[in-house]
Amino acid sequence: MFTEVNGLPLHPLVVHAVVVLVPLLALISVAYGVLPWWRSRLDWAVAGLSVVTPIATFVAKESGEAFEEAQRQRGLGGEFLRKIEEHAEYGDTLFWFTIGLAVAALLLLLVTSGLARVRSLPRWLAPVLTGMVVVLAVFALVYVYLAGDSGAQVVWGGTL
Repeated sequence: MFTEVNGLPLHPLVVHAVVVLVPLLALISVAYGVLPWWRSRLDWAVAGLSVVTPIATFVAKESGEAFEEAQRQRGLGGEFLRKIEEHAEYGDTLFWFTIGLAVAALLLLLVTSGLARVRSLPRWLAPVLTGMVVVLAVFALVYVYLAGDSGAQVVWGGTL
């Protein structure tokens, strides 16, 4: 399921979406949290990206694991496989930070929505969630860079 699309390997196709979506989710979620006057303009973007980005990251992770297994079956190993494993570890970590960021962003969206049930929540909840969004966004950005760079080094660094 996670190996090919029309004969092309799925992983190189879907990682491009992740490289765009994760930074967008990070930046727009942080902007939503720290710039309250922009919230009405950013709420749908935060909601949409919080749903789509973890899905794209999951597909990238799973397709990468399928690609790694295909390389093992081809008999490749050594330094090449070590670099792929390092890349996969970054991708796994990125997936969990993306999940955390998406959940924190959705909770922030809910807490700042103005719904009647939400008004009774403590006032400190929105700033705490904003802080969590900022921290998780930084980690997501770091790991999207590390995963992307390590993957690019495998492909363009003369290993593949």
